[in-house]
Amino acid sequence: MMLFARESAVEFAVNAPYKVEPRSRVFKDMAPPVGGMIQFSMIVPPAVQWTAFLARMDRKGRGAALAAAFLCLVARWRAVEPRYNSESTRRCIDWLWAVVAMVLAVSLATATHADDVPKHQVPWLLGDLSGYRTTLLEKGIDIQLVYVTESAYNAVGGTGQLADYTGQVTVGTTFDLERILGMHDATFEVTYTERAGRNLSDDANLGTFQLVQEVWGRGQTVRLTQMFFEQKYFDKIVSWKAGRTSMGSDFAVFPCDFQNLTFCGSQPGNVVGGYIFNWPISQWGSRVKVNLDGFGYYQVGVYDQNQQYLGYDNKLWPVWYWGSTGVLVPVEVAWEPNFFGKLDGSYKFGGWYSSGQQPDAIYDKFGNPFAISGQLPAIRAGLYGGYVSFQQQITRTSAEDPKRGLRLFFNAAFADTTTSSTDRQIAGGFWYTGPFAARPDDVIAFAMGTTHQNERITQVASLENLLGLGPVPVKDSEYVFELDYTFVPKPGLIIRPNLQYVYSPGGNYATKDVFVLGLKTIISF
Repeated sequence: MMLFARESAVEFAVNAPYKVEPRSRVFKDMAPPVGGMIQFSMIVPPAVQWTAFLARMDRKGRGAALAAAFLCLVARWRAVEPRYNSESTRRCIDWLWAVVAMVLAVSLATATHADDVPKHQVPWLLGDLSGYRTTLLEKGIDIQLVYVTESAYNAVGGTGQLADYTGQVTVGTTFDLERILGMHDATFEVTYTERAGRNLSDDANLGTFQLVQEVWGRGQTVRLTQMFFEQKYFDKIVSWKAGRTSMGSDFAVFPCDFQNLTFCGSQPGNVVGGYIFNWPISQWGSRVKVNLDGFGYYQVGVYDQNQQYLGYDNKLWPVWYWGSTGVLVPVEVAWEPNFFGKLDGSYKFGGWYSSGQQPDAIYDKFGNPFAISGQLPAIRAGLYGGYVSFQQQITRTSAEDPKRGLRLFFNAAFADTTTSSTDRQIAGGFWYTGPFAARPDDVIAFAMGTTHQNERITQVASLENLLGLGPVPVKDSEYVFELDYTFVPKPGLIIRPNLQYVYSPGGNYATKDVFVLGLKTIISF
């Protein structure tokens, strides 16, 4: 099958027609290859051929072939439907759906060949590099090099159909100071990130509260993301961490498996990003964590509050910026049960208080709505909020692999309404890991969530319209749904096609709903 796929790919690459487009609106700011841009609609026929070949090779693979071929046919139908009749739109739809089709085809077809899949491999695309990686680990040096890409196309919604790409390169090193210097249970970690690309939410004017490409943002540039020292004491009961880090690295921690920002990272930073900075921003701070045997843990942190961490001056160096406005103090307690000795869970309860300053959400310094008075907002101090983050494994389908099975999650974060433009975010969903015997690392995931605008801002907008100062959009809640399939063709490579639907983008019921086809890849070298 792989030989046939390679031959088809080579034949397609050689014979595919080219069209010269000086400036395609598909994949903005990406230069076309020499000779022009490949017509990606040509990918679909080879995809159908490959899936037909799978069916011929194995009768049990016919279901995979039919599923993939069906998706390809859907892509072709959408491409010729009148509302999607532009050439660039057809190319992008064909390309995205062909990727989804091939991922499903390969994953389903290989589900009948469990004996052919090697297990427990090293988690790097380049492997162990002939033992050099293991040698470095034995000497206390762990190097991380990860490349994340997120592509998105708004098939519905926005002011026009576009496809955008954004990505992030992460380069980091963790030094085991016990191996290197003899410091017991101590590590030192340094991480740099570089972000580049475009943001579909802005380019297509989707009007959403949350990004449809979570890896975009906080400046498309290189910056210091982490530089901290951590040591554990009293037989690892107490852990102390200090340096350039962030609240979201330790509090309300949640993985960025999904592509929509509603379901990615520490929720407080999604709700009040004006003063709580998630990855890739770091700030000077410290955290103390106490592990409670048989229960979970308790932790408290303190972080410097300064808007200059968002800037570009000295972004590569661990400088301490002048002009700090206060400190951010989060606390968290977690219960970590293990039901029946095999179903683990995590139930986090937390909150935060900041002595920093932020503009009032609606009032000026005279107590009048600044949207009506035209005055500057009043400045408030004493910002706060709370959150919960739950995860629980419900089923376990493999005695040897504890991660396989169904896992549910629920997240909720609430912020004070004095300064917050969005005051709450609630999300829930599931992951099902190892849906097929031969694909123990593949994951089917679904999530739904909502982000709510501060009701005080909504009331002022209604007042502006009543006074004839509008029209001003009256916003409420945005609702997001995302369906993912994670395909792991080999260790170190993750391919994750996804579908996103946004109802009432930006909490504005008058804004057209958004349907996004996304593709996320993660490469760990």
